[in-house]
Amino acid sequence: MTNRAIFLDRDGTLNEDPGYLGDPDKVKLFPDVGKSLYRLKSEFDFFLIVISNQSGIARGLITKEQVDLVNKQINSLLMNDSVSIDAFYYCPYHPDINPPEKLNCRKPSTSMVLNAVNNYQIVLSESYFIGDSVVDVECGFNAGVKTILVLTGNGRESLSILKKENNIPSFVANTFSNACNFIIKDLSGVN
Repeated sequence: MTNRAIFLDRDGTLNEDPGYLGDPDKVKLFPDVGKSLYRLKSEFDFFLIVISNQSGIARGLITKEQVDLVNKQINSLLMNDSVSIDAFYYCPYHPDINPPEKLNCRKPSTSMVLNAVNNYQIVLSESYFIGDSVVDVECGFNAGVKTILVLTGNGRESLSILKKENNIPSFVANTFSNACNFIIKDLSGVN
């Protein structure tokens, strides 16, 4: 059996995005995220991998330690549904602050995705990217995976931009559980 993954944006996709989330006590998962991830992992054997830009670190608004604590809290909350994220990858840089050679990890670059591919032997043609922003969809396109724009977080604004660019994701989901259902239908060839 081949290794496949669900690549996930974090803020605005898995959890509410208050902006530069650094306090683990403020982590609020969207409804059904845990149940949906449990189903994708337990029934369909997907690796769950977060791919996130965390420019608040470069801006001095949050620290790497805070990002790691938030990631740990996300997994702690997900354990209520007996599931956890397999790996968190994040890029701490921002173009206004860091030199160009540091920016190659920022979405829509596939750098973080390719690191995960190498670490977990992921087959991209059998993988998906779920996110709420233009860069999430573009990262998925660039990596050659099916893309799902979820209309939480910045999803509605992102959909408008993507439509103008004629850069339409594979699927648009109102909720995270809708995104999960799309993947399950797609795997069975129903879509």
